[in-house]
Amino acid sequence: MSALAAMRANNDLDAIPQPAIALRAYAAGEDRDPLMHHHRKGQLVVALRGSVICEVPHGYWMVPPQCGVWIPGGMAHLMRASADTDLCLLCVEPSAALMPPDCCTLAITPMLREMMLHLSSLPQDYAEGSSTARLVGVLLEELAQMRVEQLYFPVSSHPKLRRLADQLLQSPSDRRTARQWADALAMSERTLARLVLQETGMTFGRWRQQLQIIVALRWLSAGVQVQRIAEDLGYESVSAFITMFKKALGASPARYLGNQAKAMSRSESHPR
Repeated sequence: MSALAAMRANNDLDAIPQPAIALRAYAAGEDRDPLMHHHRKGQLVVALRGSVICEVPHGYWMVPPQCGVWIPGGMAHLMRASADTDLCLLCVEPSAALMPPDCCTLAITPMLREMMLHLSSLPQDYAEGSSTARLVGVLLEELAQMRVEQLYFPVSSHPKLRRLADQLLQSPSDRRTARQWADALAMSERTLARLVLQETGMTFGRWRQQLQIIVALRWLSAGVQVQRIAEDLGYESVSAFITMFKKALGASPARYLGNQAKAMSRSESHPR
């Protein structure tokens, strides 16, 4: 049984009444949920090592280091974990915290991450008023204050667009043009462009660039060199990749990561 399947089998989230619990799992090889499913509790998915993709009906959310993806209660989803991934789930009752009603990426402070890890080591059937319940209260207060990031790759239920999105996720370095992709999908280039814009709100080029930005951020946070990322994403030069990154996020890769680290540090040193 896979790590994700074992975690699901051993924990019936809808039967656990506590305001929040934390679960931890390790995927030695590539792992994924077999089917879309949902829970009453919302879930914050945090990748401690490796990477996780959360798939929901209208898009993919990638979980980079120092961030977590929030999945509201009742939303259908499945998770895909890369090999050697250590992940933590914070499962929250809908009435326990004021959380976003839609999926989003949240910046996660080191303090919040450590509280989640500690909670994952404690019994789930804690009593109201216990030390664990007090920890959960503080944790949920902090969670509600986390900064929202937009690390999202929108797709749709349209079968051809979903197929294209899956192929781009598997091979983000694929540089085929919109016309070449249209030929592969047995449609005209104009139809493909109209479909992408209608379903995602983005042009084809901007849509594919969004995926590359998210993949690049995940690799950068894991310590991959900019030159290697530019090559793996199919860019002709490092400068071309950096130019794209700056236009999209307003800073070079190194400066963007530095700004993220500073923001995390300020959040830790100025608690609310």
